[in-house]
Amino acid sequence: MTEHGWSFKSTSGHLAGTDLKGYKVEAIDGGIGKVDAHSDEVGDAYLVVDTGVWIFGKEVLLPASTVVRIDLDDRKIFVDRTKEQIKDAPEFHRDKHLGEPRYRDELATYYGLGGPFGGSPF
Repeated sequence: MTEHGWSFKSTSGHLAGTDLKGYKVEAIDGGIGKVDAHSDEVGDAYLVVDTGVWIFGKEVLLPASTVVRIDLDDRKIFVDRTKEQIKDAPEFHRDKHLGEPRYRDELATYYGLGGPFGGSPF
């Protein structure tokens, strides 16, 4: 089965229905913030991460496929991108971009997820 850019990888340890709000998010090279909101919807799953002092006052949207592992005991989510990659992603404004297909396409292209709305290129 091909995995979709806006779905959790089957190997991530994600359990549908798990409330991830408040979980710490770790990039390859360190912490980036905490989950403020998320979606488990198949083909439309994502994390909204409050970056706190790292990028003061900003939130970032991460497609679910960037999640490589979820540690339920330590309440941490590990993603397969660097802090710089996340910081340099197209700017996210929840009111404007959440649910906006053009923004999702732009983000999917930036993260190399391929296809319209982040469909897998494989």
